[in-house]
Amino acid sequence: MDAPLWTETHAPTLSELPQDDAREYLQRAVEEPINLVLQGPPGSGKTAAARALAREIHDDPDNDLVEINVADFFDRTKKEIRSDPRFEHFLQGQTEFSKQYRRGTDQRNKYKREWSKRDMIAHVLKEQAGYAPSSGTYKTILLDNTENIREDFQHALRRIMEQHHRTTQFIIATRQPTKLIPPIRSRCFPVSIRSPSSEETVAVLERIVEREGVEYDADGLEFIAGYANGNLRQAILAAQTTALEEGEITMQTAYETIGAVGLDEEIESMLDDAEAGEFTDARKTLDDLLVDEGLSGSEVLDSILSIARKRYQGDELARIHRLAADVEFEMNEGTSDRIHVSHLLAELGRDA
Repeated sequence: MDAPLWTETHAPTLSELPQDDAREYLQRAVEEPINLVLQGPPGSGKTAAARALAREIHDDPDNDLVEINVADFFDRTKKEIRSDPRFEHFLQGQTEFSKQYRRGTDQRNKYKREWSKRDMIAHVLKEQAGYAPSSGTYKTILLDNTENIREDFQHALRRIMEQHHRTTQFIIATRQPTKLIPPIRSRCFPVSIRSPSSEETVAVLERIVEREGVEYDADGLEFIAGYANGNLRQAILAAQTTALEEGEITMQTAYETIGAVGLDEEIESMLDDAEAGEFTDARKTLDDLLVDEGLSGSEVLDSILSIARKRYQGDELARIHRLAADVEFEMNEGTSDRIHVSHLLAELGRDA
């Protein structure tokens, strides 16, 4: 989808969040800044809620809201982290030290080892927390997608939260709050961002399509809401796809578009790349499916199995089903969808 995503161009204000219970708690945080844990299922609007809160409380939210996706660290190699332009300038000294350490020329340095990923993210976070806010008296740091946040980093995070509690508000977005250590949970107020009901989803879609000037009927919006099944991000992207392809949103156009999209072509391409050993390309397609298309890991996995039944037989098909079962178990435990579906793709390319 090349057009600007409606999830971004129509990002909600605090008053437009569909969950009235969460909206009430977040409104209190406007008046009295506190650390928050936003907990809820995929696509429920945790990130959108954090951004809406930041726009409400900061005069300069573009600079005073810092977003750090935990998956950008723990789902990537250290080389990828160091070369990311968002983090590169924070880690320049460590990059040079790593080169010296590998050459064995810096053994007398007070550091005895190369930084771990925990060291990297803790350093970036500490530097970000140490910057003065552009306006007002504090800034907000959003730690997003913390399902697979490691315990050693959590202890480092606790110390940073303690050190900068006067100037930095921390928001932790997760779908698995029980994986947070007690010292973190005790320093944050929990706000549940439940999946919106079908009626709430329809109300959000109606507001967006009217702003876009798209012709629609109630049946079309209700069909999309039912298709998304509580995943608001997926509902908005499905509505946008239907509007772009059909020019209107009705029951018929939504049914034809959602059914036609199917994503078979993208899944086929991803599997082709995985089998050829082109893991970077396969993972890029996976990221597009999870982020741009708003699919959950379970939906991607179901599509992979559907395609697999057409292209594999015998032992190979049985192997993919076993891998998929392992991935599904791990995802149900609350860990990263991306990391586990990526593992399945890597296994497919093992013999390439």
